[in-house]
Amino acid sequence: MAGSPVIVTPQEIERLLHYRELLPRLEEALGKFSKRDSAELIQPVRSIVPLQKHNGFMGLMPSYMEKDGVLCTKFVCFYKREDGSTLPSVHSTVVLLDPEYGNVQAVMDGEVITGMRTAAVSAISAKLLMRPEAEVLAILGTGAQALSHYNVFTEMFSFKEVRVWSHTKQRAESFAHSVSGPVRVCVSVEEAVKGADAIVTATRCTEPVLFGQWVKPGAHVAAVGAVRPDWRELDDVLMKEAVVYADSREGAMSESGDVILSGAEVFAELGDVINGTKPAHREKTTVFKSLGMGVQDAVSAKLVFDQLKAKASQP
Repeated sequence: MAGSPVIVTPQEIERLLHYRELLPRLEEALGKFSKRDSAELIQPVRSIVPLQKHNGFMGLMPSYMEKDGVLCTKFVCFYKREDGSTLPSVHSTVVLLDPEYGNVQAVMDGEVITGMRTAAVSAISAKLLMRPEAEVLAILGTGAQALSHYNVFTEMFSFKEVRVWSHTKQRAESFAHSVSGPVRVCVSVEEAVKGADAIVTATRCTEPVLFGQWVKPGAHVAAVGAVRPDWRELDDVLMKEAVVYADSREGAMSESGDVILSGAEVFAELGDVINGTKPAHREKTTVFKSLGMGVQDAVSAKLVFDQLKAKASQP
């Protein structure tokens, strides 16, 4: 029988959601998505409602995993903020439903889930596409996504050096002081990425900030920002020289300015590599264009909900 929904706070999600449990579940879901088997997973492209007065958009991201009994949607609002704005550039709420009754089981703040599942999928892209001997990580941006990417990349991989860049040196230094390991603060993007083996772009930029001429051949780029058709982080040179992967080909072709405006071809989805239907070109420069998918939120929310139920049942 349907009961009252559980309200899950960011603090509870931080306590219950861990990369060691989240990563394998996301990897499995990415593989299922790329099989295009509706019995396994149904996920339409994100629906977008423009918020013109506020220079933003609202996205609706539903997904249904029939065999796993998971029905979920995320409401996400994202904005083009002026540099220095104190308003959030992204705010989201994840809703988990009972697929049989249709009632809401849980309402979860989306910030932690979005940050962790996005970073985890980027880490999966690095696991599949980054050269094993990678030593230098560069992070462009210092917001929530930059922090979550720092956390999972340093947890999963052994980098000898981590560099960070922001539009202001003050934000970069604040980021460096907030993390557990040593970080080199860079005053320019070029300084941050020159010679880097892995590059994360997690910026608010709507024009290219990372240029192919600066990127080391064979480097792996996880591009997280610029989630609108007319927003970009990467220039044409990088997009056309690299082998481009995406979480969703359809999503990238309809939402990613980096892909659309450069005319670059999406070689494969991460799920294709996981399923063994497309190769991982580790020897080449690779770009993973992350748009985010409803199934990533669904898997994360289900893991949190199951952890809550397990704790509630303990004597």
